[in-house]
Amino acid sequence: MEIFTFPLGPMDNNTYLVIDEETRQAALVDPSFDSETLIDEVRKRHCSVAYILNTHAHFDHVVGNAFWARQTGAPIALHPLDIPLLETLPFQAERFGFAAEASPTPTILLQHNTTFHLGKTALQVKHTPGHAPGHVVFVAREAVICGDCLFKGSIGRTDLPGGDLPQLLKSIGEHLLVLPDNMRALPGHGPATTIGAERRNNPYLRSIVEAAQ
Repeated sequence: MEIFTFPLGPMDNNTYLVIDEETRQAALVDPSFDSETLIDEVRKRHCSVAYILNTHAHFDHVVGNAFWARQTGAPIALHPLDIPLLETLPFQAERFGFAAEASPTPTILLQHNTTFHLGKTALQVKHTPGHAPGHVVFVAREAVICGDCLFKGSIGRTDLPGGDLPQLLKSIGEHLLVLPDNMRALPGHGPATTIGAERRNNPYLRSIVEAAQ
């Protein structure tokens, strides 16, 4: 398995390309602003995009959905609780001064503990609400793509509609902090970290780490 990180756009979003090395099947995770520039990366790496995976439906994580659906014919996958949010994509973007094309309707509705297969590469879905009602993370063998749930030294904001701080901390405690210390955590913005580093050093997690001891 290969995971490539592409920091893109005016909000410094991370778009991820996950590739099964044997079959060259790929998943594009959270196609953000300027993600159309990754067409050359896909060609260069001789892979085919089989899935467009959304961790959640805030506009900066899904603004590239329409482009990639047209280019690849790949299905869009999203948790059903974020469908109403996705349907407001152009209005979300306009509130922040951006233009965005409406997203096609997802044809794969993500559910907790379901698994995607790219050849021999498995991506397990964990429902992690708190930043958004339908937020999910994708857990692979050596890394978790955690969207806006967890960041290096921080956590997702909960002041947007559908946000809930106690629920977010519960999600992190139950589905991220149970992962191995050396598991790479790949966030929706900013640098990568590890689960162990966040367990030890993230000040926002202190209460749930102490409660688990």
